[in-house]
Amino acid sequence: MYESPESQASGSFGQLEPEINDNDETELLSISWNQDYGCFAAGTNRGFRIYNCDPFKETFRRDLKNGGFKIVEMLFRCNILALVGGGANSQYPPNKVIIWDDHQSHCIGEFTFRSEVRSVKLRRDRIVVVLEHKIYVYNFMDLKLLHQIETLANPRGLCCLSHHSNTSVLACPGLRRGQVRIEHFGLNMTKLIDAHDSNIACFTLTMDGLLLATASTKGTLIRIFNTMDGTRLQEVRRGVDRAEIYSIALSPNVQWLATSSDKGTVHLFSLRVRVVGEDSYANSSATQVQALLHQNSSTSLDALISPSTGANPSSSLSFMRGVLPKYFSSEWSFARFHLPEVTPFIAAFGSQNTVVIVGMDGSFYKCSFDPVNGGEMFQQENIRFLKIDSGPR
Repeated sequence: MYESPESQASGSFGQLEPEINDNDETELLSISWNQDYGCFAAGTNRGFRIYNCDPFKETFRRDLKNGGFKIVEMLFRCNILALVGGGANSQYPPNKVIIWDDHQSHCIGEFTFRSEVRSVKLRRDRIVVVLEHKIYVYNFMDLKLLHQIETLANPRGLCCLSHHSNTSVLACPGLRRGQVRIEHFGLNMTKLIDAHDSNIACFTLTMDGLLLATASTKGTLIRIFNTMDGTRLQEVRRGVDRAEIYSIALSPNVQWLATSSDKGTVHLFSLRVRVVGEDSYANSSATQVQALLHQNSSTSLDALISPSTGANPSSSLSFMRGVLPKYFSSEWSFARFHLPEVTPFIAAFGSQNTVVIVGMDGSFYKCSFDPVNGGEMFQQENIRFLKIDSGPR
């Protein structure tokens, strides 16, 4: 039986009650970027905290006496947050989404479900709630339900949205193993991409939603797809051994891809995908877009893939491609940064050839990379933003 949501414009939560005693231990439950990687949110067993990345500083915090949040989803840098309760003693249930206005200090909407909420994604006109087998898409203005999407089991709450005002794209797991479903809501078009043989572990979209980067639970390869026609544009190799991928990020200019895993290394790859003007999607009618999809595939690929610059190193034995195992002809990472293997980290892009990294141990790193020569990244900052008295359970 599928969950039937119950939404209402205001709720019984009213105000979040502030914490009085500041001596209790703080447990970090989650970390997540905002949509442009300029800030991140930390959900704790006592509330939540918001941090700015450049320059690094705590923007604000809400410490509560009646529980914390396992999901804290920002909407760029505005005062609206989506909150879902979590932690051993939280009074906020894990099956309820609170839309919180921090300027007014009260709940402006809430959604209740029959099962645990796995993630929440926001854009300026949509609220997306992800359950293990179903995704609900709501209109932000009146909280009305617009779409329901069934997925394969999705305990990680995988889902991604485009964030340009002229595109409305959602990526989520499909109904088959290794499949990603792309919804182009503005074009009323669905595209199913068979990205991997194994289950999907992580994916991300470009801001305009026209490119998708994916990794599987095997964690060795990352693939980049055109979301309009499902064409695979590039494949890069993180490594040979199986790994759990924690994050994938694409730089705003779509020149670089960064990924973090349980191997303790952030890998940076050079992309050969050309940047299409962000207005091209908005200026194309649905008929023109459909015509593009039916063009000769080599022509459409030429428009999206730039000539190989050789930025990502590949094996000197690549001339024997098809004879030797596949990893000999793979594109390997262009630059790297090493971290403790015991802690999950998420990585994203800062300004001027920098990568920002946040860990579940309460640490923040900023490092720079050489865009010409690659190699080991240079650490610029290492800040302990949250003292963890007891690690994540």
